[in-house]
Amino acid sequence: MPKTEPIAMTNPAQPPDWQRPMLKIAEGDGDFLPLGDKHYAFFAEERPLLLVTFEDAASLRERESKLPEHFDLAQNRGWSMLTILAEGETWWRDPAVFRYFDRLADDGFLEDFDRVVFYGAGPAGYAAAAYSITAPQAELVLIAPRATLDPGLAGWDERHRIARRINFRGRYGYAPDMTESAAKVWLIHDPLHQPDAMHAALFQRPWVTQLHARYTGEGTEDTLREMKVLDRILEAAMEGKMSADRFSWLWRGRRSNGSYLRSVLATARLSGHPQREVKICRSVTARLNAPSFARRLEELTGEAV
Repeated sequence: MPKTEPIAMTNPAQPPDWQRPMLKIAEGDGDFLPLGDKHYAFFAEERPLLLVTFEDAASLRERESKLPEHFDLAQNRGWSMLTILAEGETWWRDPAVFRYFDRLADDGFLEDFDRVVFYGAGPAGYAAAAYSITAPQAELVLIAPRATLDPGLAGWDERHRIARRINFRGRYGYAPDMTESAAKVWLIHDPLHQPDAMHAALFQRPWVTQLHARYTGEGTEDTLREMKVLDRILEAAMEGKMSADRFSWLWRGRRSNGSYLRSVLATARLSGHPQREVKICRSVTARLNAPSFARRLEELTGEAV
C-alpha cells in the first residue's frame, strides 16, 4: 500500500492504547498511517473487494473494540477495508489527506480491487463522495451526504457552524462533481427533511439514484442501523445487487421500527390530524406491543387496547 511521508510522533514505541488494535491488524496484511496531525489511514487487506469508510476518531475511541464501525462486517465477509479517521470536525479536508488519495490514485492502488464501495453518512458522506473520484467505477452508498459547505452554494445550511471556516473550493471540493467516475451512487435521505433534501438535489446526476427514507430526519443512518438493514445495503452494493427495488424491500422493515413509527405519529400530531393519529395507532397496536401508541389511542378515542 502506498506510504505517506513519515510523521513525527511523541513516542513511536508506545502508541496510544486506542491505536493498538488497528496496529496489531496492520502488522499482518494492512497498514496504519498518520496523515498530518488530524487524520489516520487504517487498511486491512483481505479479498480484492474493498470497503472505504470515513469516521470520527472520537467515536472509534468510545467503541470497545477500538476498530472502525464496519470492520466486523468487512472481516466476516472477507472484504478489505480502508478507513480514514479524523480528529474533530475536519470534514477530511486536509492537504495530508489530499496527498494520500493522490498517491493511491497515482499508484493505481484502488484500481487493483475487483470492486470498491465508498460509504459515508452526513459529513462522512461528503468525504466518501469527494474522494471517490480516485476509484473509477466504484459504487457509492451515501446517507444524507452534504454536497459542500461553501457559503456561495450551501449558505442556507445552518448546521456545522464550526466547519463553515473550512475551504471547500479547493481540490476534492465539490462532492457532487467528484462522483463523476462512479459506476453507481445510491443516495439515501429523508426528502421531508429540508436541509438534507436540498443537499441531495445538488447531487442530481444520471448515475445517482435517490432513495427516500421518509420521517427519519437527521437520524436516517441511525434508523437504518436500528432496522439492521445498513449492513445488508452495503452487502448488496459490494455484490453488485443493489437496486431501488431492493432498497424498497429492505425499507419495509420501518413498519416495525420504533424510531420511525414515533416520528410518523409525531408528524401527524403536529399537523393537527387526530384521525390520522388514530389510524396510525390502530395499525401499530394491531401488529406490535406498543404501550405509548396504545395510550395515545385511548387519549384520542377512549379505546383501551
